[in-house]
Amino acid sequence: MVIILKPQYEERQLNHLLKWLEGYKLKTALVKGEQSTILGLIGDTSKVDIETVKAIDIVESVKRIQEPFKAANRKFHPDDTVIDVSGQKIGGKNFTMMAGPCSVESREQICEIAASVKSAGAGVLRGGAFKPRTSPYAFQGLRAEGIELMLEAKKATGLPIVSEIMNINDLKLFDDVDIIQVGARNMQNFEMLKELGCTNKPILLKRGLASTMEELLMSAEYILSGGNKNVMLCERGIRTFETYTRNTLDLSAIPLLKEHSHLPVLVDPSHATGISRLVKPMSMAAAAAGADGLIIEVHNDPAAALCDGAQSLTPEAFSDLARSVNALLPGLGKKTII
Repeated sequence: MVIILKPQYEERQLNHLLKWLEGYKLKTALVKGEQSTILGLIGDTSKVDIETVKAIDIVESVKRIQEPFKAANRKFHPDDTVIDVSGQKIGGKNFTMMAGPCSVESREQICEIAASVKSAGAGVLRGGAFKPRTSPYAFQGLRAEGIELMLEAKKATGLPIVSEIMNINDLKLFDDVDIIQVGARNMQNFEMLKELGCTNKPILLKRGLASTMEELLMSAEYILSGGNKNVMLCERGIRTFETYTRNTLDLSAIPLLKEHSHLPVLVDPSHATGISRLVKPMSMAAAAAGADGLIIEVHNDPAAALCDGAQSLTPEAFSDLARSVNALLPGLGKKTII
């Protein structure tokens, strides 16, 4: 349920309303937007009589939210959420490029790539320390050492970093990681999501390989309902019958997610297509569809990469992609990145 307050109200009146609602054992969240002030109710609102609420002096109108996701719902929070990550704003009129290797392999590799993607316009450095791999014999990442190397690259370039968590028991290792990525395979790891909801760390939540948009939003709801409001959604392609690409990039998810939710929506064209030559056109298409940013895999020697070299761009190719996307942004009402 959403209660829209009148433009002018006294704190005394608001506190009285909040105390009354507490009697129904509901969680409340006050959202002050540009046009209105909204009081969102989370929990079982079936016992709350709408007509009684409407009769309260400071209440302008009341709406019930039919969708199962509440805190992630745009009706609950009409204005776009903008997340500040060490000065890098994500969401709203901002466009963010996250770029870096699929897997951190060495100090020289990550530092070299970090410098190159920053000069091309990237605002966040991505890199995998813990790697979920289909084969148990494939490279699983440098783990804690990989996090340390990412932090060295962060210190050298000033770029905030994003890396994927595989096990909630490793959360302490992510204390200095700016954004925690929840990968497609963990999108419905609900115990992990609950724990991340108790932090204030920005979370990049990727859509599952065969998950619906509603399921993605419900996973975001787990984090939001725990108190962590810093959630970003990521469309990374879904599994279909198509074999020409690694996955099928669902571009329709971008405007639909933004229609139903206030959370920033990013796109990962690298994992979606699995083919480096498709990354640039899909990146431009994602920007045109309204994405708030991209997460791109970049490697200084893709042919020798220990993980996903076929979908990784060279630094030169990433720079070309960034320039092309940057040229689109003014027409889309977004701030340029270069």
